[in-house]
Amino acid sequence: MAGSSLLTLIDDIATILDDVAVLTKVAAKKTSGVLGDDLALNAQQVIGVTADRELPIVWAVCKGSLVNKVILVPLALLIASFAPWLITPLLMVGGAYLCFEGFEKIWHLIFPTKETAQHEAEHRQHLTMTPEKMLEFEKEKIKGAVRTDFILSAEIIAITLGTVQTSTLSIQAAVLTGIATIMTIGVYGFVAVIVKIDDMGLHLVTTGKNSTFKTALGNGLLKLAPLLMKFLSVAGTAAMFLVGGGIFHHGIPWLHHLSESLGANAFMSMIFDGVAGVIVGLLCFLAVSMIHKVKKAKVA
Repeated sequence: MAGSSLLTLIDDIATILDDVAVLTKVAAKKTSGVLGDDLALNAQQVIGVTADRELPIVWAVCKGSLVNKVILVPLALLIASFAPWLITPLLMVGGAYLCFEGFEKIWHLIFPTKETAQHEAEHRQHLTMTPEKMLEFEKEKIKGAVRTDFILSAEIIAITLGTVQTSTLSIQAAVLTGIATIMTIGVYGFVAVIVKIDDMGLHLVTTGKNSTFKTALGNGLLKLAPLLMKFLSVAGTAAMFLVGGGIFHHGIPWLHHLSESLGANAFMSMIFDGVAGVIVGLLCFLAVSMIHKVKKAKVA
């Protein structure tokens, strides 16, 4: 009897672990857009600092990100337990923010503003700062990165919560904790590698003068670093539209029915998500721009 009960318990645990693994995989796929943007944004946080301070800054932001997750995961579980009706609106808000961020990036790329040029000039000036000023600059960078991480982490948690909203509380807790841990370690581990690619390349070039292979590999890494940053930025922006548009696509019934009438294959669904994301981003961008103009008019 005891043996039978033990086997039943083991079977139940195995079933729960299997459910957690499947749902974690689904959640990781759905949060890929935020992950790509998170990678690009955090890799850019070390621009303007000396090479020996890159990893300490990444580590400081990583610790701040863990604190963000410690706040957000219990909050998400409380919402799932006491206000599950909030999950869909939160997903919509997160999706709208993703689409807005993506559209804003493209807009500023096509139509650069004075603020963009000023921002780039400030980065160049940071290289000539005194140690005291540089320390203040690093603290501000870390604070800003942790604030940005909080928003992106909230989106990741909200999307994950939408994936597991019909599951039991224990599975929800396991999946949310798993995603929070995997995303944090994955993002900041990868960022640490990215920001050191150029240093590794430079080291190989300077120490491999008598080795054609080391020199070629070093030059290759030096060329790869900026290309990788550009790729992450482009891929992250595209994924933001796909994930954000997908949230609206599947969250609004008439949009879902419209996409099915156009074609049910995976490629058409992805195209539909992207188009929906761009449209939502455009509408959000116009709304935010109008609000800014109204505020400026009131101040004037």
